[in-house]
Parts: sequence; C-alpha cells; structure tokens
Amino acid sequence: MRRGRTEPGWLRGEPPPRWARIAPAVALVGLVLAQRATPDDVELGFFLAGLPPVAAFAYGAAGTAVFAGIVLLLVGVPDLGVTHARGTDMATVAAIALLSVVIAWVRRRRDAQLVSVRTVAEAAQLAVLPPVPHQVGGVRCSGLYRAAQRGTLVGGDLYDVRAGPYGVRALVGDVQGHGLAAVATVAALLGAFREAVLDDAGLAAVAARLDRRLLADSALTPVEHPELFATAVLLEFPPGLDLVRIVSCGHPPALRLRGFAVSEVAVEPGPPLGLGLSGPAPAVAELPLLPGDRLLLHTDGVTEARDAAGSFYPLAARVPALAGDPAGLVHAVWRDLAAFTDGGPRDDVALLLLSVDGVPPPP
Repeated sequence: MRRGRTEPGWLRGEPPPRWARIAPAVALVGLVLAQRATPDDVELGFFLAGLPPVAAFAYGAAGTAVFAGIVLLLVGVPDLGVTHARGTDMATVAAIALLSVVIAWVRRRRDAQLVSVRTVAEAAQLAVLPPVPHQVGGVRCSGLYRAAQRGTLVGGDLYDVRAGPYGVRALVGDVQGHGLAAVATVAALLGAFREAVLDDAGLAAVAARLDRRLLADSALTPVEHPELFATAVLLEFPPGLDLVRIVSCGHPPALRLRGFAVSEVAVEPGPPLGLGLSGPAPAVAELPLLPGDRLLLHTDGVTEARDAAGSFYPLAARVPALAGDPAGLVHAVWRDLAAFTDGGPRDDVALLLLSVDGVPPPP
C-alpha cells in the first residue's frame, strides 16, 4: 500500500535521471561544433563557463572536476579554436569551475543526509500506521491512505484492523488537523485501540477508552489548543455470527455494497472522541451481513473533496460504477477522486474495504 503523493526522484535523494547526466556533455559538444561552424568574429566559447555549474547538479565532485577541467582546457588553449579567451576570462572560468566542484560536493553530502533522514522517517511513520493486512482473522481487508502534506506517509487520518478475543475489530478515524502535527494524536489513538481490542468486551467500552486517551492528551496541550478531538467509526465482527456491530463517533457513515447496490449504514452517531462521552454509552448498531457483502469506510477527505465548480465528491453515487474495477475498489475510488478534484484532495484521505464472505476485495 502506497501512501503520500509521488515526488521527483531528486527530492528523495535518488540519483538524477540519465538525461540530466548526458545533458552537460551534449551541450559541451554542441557548443564546440557550433563555434567551429561560425566565423571567427562570432564568440560562443564564453557559454562554456556555464556548463560546470550545470554538471554540478548531475555529477559528484570528482565528475564535476573532470568536466570543469575539460572546459578549462578548451577555453585556455587557443590552438583548439574553441574560444579566444583572455587571461581575465580564464580566471573567471576557473573560479566558476572551482565553485561548481564545491557545489557538487555539498549536493552529494546533502543527498546522502536526505536519504538517511527519509529512511528513518518512513520507518517511524510505518511503525505508527503499518499497511493493513490482506486478511485479519476471517475478515478480508483492502486499504488506501493518502496524506495531504507532501512527502509524508501519515497525516491526521487513521485506520487499523485487529483480531482479539471478541472477534475482529476495525477502526477508521480522523483527528483534529492534518499533516505531521496530527501524527502524535494518531499514534495515541492507535495504541489505545490495540489495547482495547484485547481488553474491552464491547465497542462502547472501546470508544470510551479512546475518548479518555484524547482527554488525557488534551490536558497536556498548550493553552491555545485546549481540545483534541477525533471522529471515528468502530466495527466488530463477532466470531460465528453473520453480522457486524458498529459505533459511530461523529464520523461519516459507512457504505454497504451488496453486489453493485450501495447503501449508507444507518447508525445513531455519538459525539466525537475527546469531548467526553458523558451520559449514555454510544449506540451500538448491528447490521446483518450476507455472503459477498462489503463495507467501505472512509474519512471526510473523500466526501468533502470539491471539483473546480465547488461540488462535493459523490462517493455513494460513484461506487457502483467503480465496484467492478479489477484493480480494486479503493484504488478505483482514489483514481476517480483524483480526476474529480484535478490532482487530488487537499485533505488526508483514508479508505478501508472489509468483507467476510464471498469474493475478497483485490489486494
């Protein structure tokens, strides 16, 4: 499962593409040939001074030094007929060449540091929100996550599917804010959920545990941000029963797919987590399941995405047309959403597809 948006390779510390490495040499040959083909009173050789800085972005310090040496040779030997440089011109070209070597050395060192930092960051983020397995217990799973903040794998949305003594439980949530600022809250909620899967006998108790976790964390936040809250939907597939139990804490409703028919799962929503679940426990709804039924859970980054005209993305209306995509429903929804919003939504997006019997969702 891929998360985050695609970035150019050079932002990830990868080697530059082949064309970038060939371009300085092609430009060098082109300038030499052009100078040979022009009259003596037309001077093109001074363009050679601009090639070492270009090479510094494609080669290391050693490669740039070799390239700069070739340029100095062509500029400094009049018998080659490439240029008619004077002494002051040679000094300028030599200074540019030396500076280019320094730039290449600094760039390579920065690239190595970038690779190291990114590797550590990806490992840490994947530890917080690992890819969902293709199957947990008797529940088949397919998930997709896209963080709004460029270059990150985890934002303000979360999901998880875990097996425990009370069956398989799933969580999809959306915390206050998005991007790296929300990762700590995401980690706290996921940790509390994974403990609740093993310890708490009912979904209402799981929701209460998550709510207490956010209330405790909220007490530690700065005064200008006194509250942490999150919307969430909790599911439980009890063993041996053809049903699913659902608790909604202010979260968008799940969709049930029965063949190509789509319907919203009616659940009485409770307040978001982190605001204190005082009073009666959140309502637990029970939904009978037939073989082949699928449940699509999502965050509001999907349904609140807008097109150029300001219209919201109609997820429930689009799912029937996407349900038969061989690449899988969650990936089909993401491609359709990216096309609808012309490049992708501005908020974090999480999609989770769950099924018990029938044909499993494609991985």
